[in-house]
Amino acid sequence: MKSAPDIAALENLDTRLRWLSAWTIHNANHVRESRDGLKVGGHQASCASMTAIMAALYFHALGPNDKVAVKPHAGPVLHAIHYLLGNQSVEQLQAFRALGGAQSYPSRTKDRIPVDFSTGSVGLGVAITAFASLVQDYLIAHGGMAEADAGRMIALMGDAELDEGNIYECLIEAYKHQVRNCWWIVDYNRQSLDATTADRMFRRFDDIFETCGWRVMTLKHGRLQRAAFEEPGGETLRNWIDTTPNAEFAALTYQGGAAWRERLLRDIPEAAGLVGRRDDDALARLMTNLGGHCLESLVEAFDACQDDVPTIFIAYTVKGYGLPFAGHKDNHSGLMNPAQIEGLRDQLGIAAGAEWEPWAGLGDNATSAARALAEASPLVRDKRDKAAVIDVPAITPPEGAEQSTQAAFGKILLDLAKGRSAFAERIVTTSPDVTVSTNLGAWVNQRGLFRRQDMEDVFQKARIPSAQKWGGSAAGQHIELGIAENNLFLMLAALGLAGDVFGERLFPVGTVYDPFIARGLDALNYACYQDARFMLVATPSGVTLGPEGGAHQSINPPLIAMGQPGLRHYEPAFVDELAVLMGEGFRLIQALDGESVYLRLTTRSIAQVERADDDWKADAIRGGYWLRRPGAGAEAAIVYCGAIAPEALAAWEAMAEEMPGLGLLAITSPDLLHREWSAVEAARWKGGARKASHIEALLSALPAGAGLVTMLDGSPAALSWLGGVRGQRVVPLGTDRFGQTGDLPDLYRAYRLDAEAVTEAMAALLA
Repeated sequence: MKSAPDIAALENLDTRLRWLSAWTIHNANHVRESRDGLKVGGHQASCASMTAIMAALYFHALGPNDKVAVKPHAGPVLHAIHYLLGNQSVEQLQAFRALGGAQSYPSRTKDRIPVDFSTGSVGLGVAITAFASLVQDYLIAHGGMAEADAGRMIALMGDAELDEGNIYECLIEAYKHQVRNCWWIVDYNRQSLDATTADRMFRRFDDIFETCGWRVMTLKHGRLQRAAFEEPGGETLRNWIDTTPNAEFAALTYQGGAAWRERLLRDIPEAAGLVGRRDDDALARLMTNLGGHCLESLVEAFDACQDDVPTIFIAYTVKGYGLPFAGHKDNHSGLMNPAQIEGLRDQLGIAAGAEWEPWAGLGDNATSAARALAEASPLVRDKRDKAAVIDVPAITPPEGAEQSTQAAFGKILLDLAKGRSAFAERIVTTSPDVTVSTNLGAWVNQRGLFRRQDMEDVFQKARIPSAQKWGGSAAGQHIELGIAENNLFLMLAALGLAGDVFGERLFPVGTVYDPFIARGLDALNYACYQDARFMLVATPSGVTLGPEGGAHQSINPPLIAMGQPGLRHYEPAFVDELAVLMGEGFRLIQALDGESVYLRLTTRSIAQVERADDDWKADAIRGGYWLRRPGAGAEAAIVYCGAIAPEALAAWEAMAEEMPGLGLLAITSPDLLHREWSAVEAARWKGGARKASHIEALLSALPAGAGLVTMLDGSPAALSWLGGVRGQRVVPLGTDRFGQTGDLPDLYRAYRLDAEAVTEAMAALLA
């Protein structure tokens, strides 16, 4: 149990956070020069409703190993906390929401203060804390950290975030995996962007979380209210507060003491004495003294939950608390005008010109007490850890004249699983109920499921034959998830941040059906935004899936990858390519300038090509190489990507005699080629020597007037841009409509992906 804090000092810190966050936003909108006339914004009301919660958490409850995902709109409060701690500069606050300044929402990669988890995409910053808690348990079970060093994974959230579906998908998964050491603290101000929260939802939140094994701590009434309830008429006041609709409570808050008095005397005359003993200001303070603004209530609640039970704190607050527009339904994006901010400054005793002084408005004794409490915070020093670099062994491609990349992926992991390298010990796999169908089964047979308690394989114990022999234990290295892609990408994000958040490097590998990347795209983007590192293996690709039909045939994932920062797309056709690119992917996971990797694989078994040497490997890593280099004076080249390599090869062989010098270009990463080409094009305007991109170097093997027929089992736009590199004419082949059931010869013919389609496209190109 922590020692009792100085409540007066905490209250002063609360006031300082409210002022500094409000002033930071005001400065950005009303003081700093505006060159474009656009509103900067910053959510003063959303900050004000959180300052007491964050003061109690950061200056009392937070432990040295706790990690916090801060409500996006409370970002300025986090910056104010670090400003008081000396970790943030006044220049950064003055540049809030400007280029290079403090970010709008907490960002691990762009803010200069320590940020545990980026937030901004509503709900995802909450859910990731549950998965981070699971990662912490994984590291403890695998000897990566001591149980005594476990911290809480804490999310500060607005109540509107409880509308997000990913919250409830996460809750189910957290329950299945017995998540612990997790706190979710709800700023229950009952106001969102457009409206007040539905009154009937309050008890439902209790029910939902309790059903999922969480402790629910409701902080509705502050110390002043609880004391008033003991007075004559107090019980009727309590009942009135508890039953008044959210919208009416908010409106009365905005109207102030006189409105409170008129309404209370009309509705509950039994409390007339209680009301009459307070002037308008005191009555307004009483009615807005909710649990989320009462430091004693917050400290008491946090201190009462020192075990590892997952807990949700529902802290009732007033949106805009302490500001002129407190309670107003439009205050979400509202800003105080200059007169209002000056009034608040004067009310707090801050002299004009001293707005940025950390402790302005406090006397010497109060400053000393508040400063001492702040300096005791575990955040005074930045304790972010850096993981050691792990040697990645060379990956050997499986042998076989005909293989699919999906099957080869499974064989590569199996080979790694059978070894005991330090690298293999740090691989963690995960999948949303498609472990078997994405070829992870053999890995799990060797390494087992991760469970905090041992779980027998009932079928194996009963001697029922099965290819899957999956026992669960703390030593397991596969985290099996339910069929919710949001949870997959949040799990990968948490695993991929283990090096930065916990100081222990993991190599996360997640598998998913390729078309269903889109179902978790928001969470995937969130993972990449905060630079989580992982390998995403999506399979099978395109209409090559065949009989499964259109619902399972992917079209646009290559385009998704091209537009997603922090994620490199590789689409190998051959098994030796896969081995090289997996090795590169594992290198990128821990490189300073690395990123996550998406491998788009296939179930189609194809004949492997013979190699004369290894010269192709470096080019394959860069995005493409000549499988058949064009001859002098070549008129054209076939450019292909992925599973349809046999059709490209067949077309090349059919035309090579009539078209001497015809080239065959293997693209392993449209994304990487396009990214580098775009960067080189942009760099030309900065002056200096211009270096050719890899795709320019590849295409320079062709005469300037040569044409290209491009083909991949996906959107043709992923390769059609190649015509812009050197101004060459392109005929793009690919899938741009929903697929259907069928075998590959029929589907390739119907969707113009067969050798005949290439021949026809070449004829059109040269006509």
